[in-house]
Amino acid sequence: MKTDVVEPTDLARSVISVPPLPRGADGTLDRQETRKLVDHLFAGGVSTFLFGGNANLYNMGFREFAPFLDLVEDVTPEEGWAIPSVGADFGKAADQIDMLRERDFPTAMLLPAASAATPAGVATGIRRLADRYGRPLIAYVRADGYLAPRDLAALFDDGAVAALKYAIVRPDPAEDPALSAFLDAAGSAERIVSGIGERPVIAHLAGFGLKSFTSGSVCIAPHLSTAILHALKGGETEAASLLREHFLPLEDLRDAYSPIRVLHEAVRLARIADTGPLSPFLANIEDPGTLDEIERAACRLRDTTLG
Repeated sequence: MKTDVVEPTDLARSVISVPPLPRGADGTLDRQETRKLVDHLFAGGVSTFLFGGNANLYNMGFREFAPFLDLVEDVTPEEGWAIPSVGADFGKAADQIDMLRERDFPTAMLLPAASAATPAGVATGIRRLADRYGRPLIAYVRADGYLAPRDLAALFDDGAVAALKYAIVRPDPAEDPALSAFLDAAGSAERIVSGIGERPVIAHLAGFGLKSFTSGSVCIAPHLSTAILHALKGGETEAASLLREHFLPLEDLRDAYSPIRVLHEAVRLARIADTGPLSPFLANIEDPGTLDEIERAACRLRDTTLG
């Protein structure tokens, strides 16, 4: 498992998967099913595993965090890179950082707070957490006004942030003044990652020059998502666009019903791994018609071949 300093090349070496976190029927972490999911991703060319929102770490208790880290260390391939997440609130993140200092993870992502946050306060919090950790964090922006571009630039310059996961949804991802502002402030696209899956990836990588992207649906078809990244690296925008079309039916369902909950069910219904029950405050999808839609889209995506 990667333990050395995070470089821009690490961010672009693989699609950054954002998988769900399987649990047993009793709600406890399921090591065997998590390993199945990670092995499936690795076999499809994915070597980076970011456990964050899709793993419902927002709702993970402090006492479960150490067992979770044990599990991640155990299932990550030797050639892989695992990234845990902390937060979203400052106090919880600080306590988790104290635990992470005893581990070899080279970075962790700070989940974005949904309330009780200001741009200046977020920047100060990131800096204090990075100082406490002794290592840089990955910042995560998914709403306008959460973090100021000038503060991000300062955090990059001071080594407090290793990367930014940019995930603000736009009607047209090619028109995004906030992303342009972050790029201008950072002075480079190397450490800014497209964080909204396959839908905006053409605009973000081919248009804005980003070098990598995160994905949840990669858990269903890692071979296709990897092919999109390779095509974009090779300047083959049309090929990447054609590949992306295969993901849109499942992405449409995620947008309609819940990105986290749909992905959780899709991995199970595609028979990749039994993800089990979602931990509160989330709940599994139970409507038979919705589950049927998810199963058909997930299996179709899983079975799509290259060429």
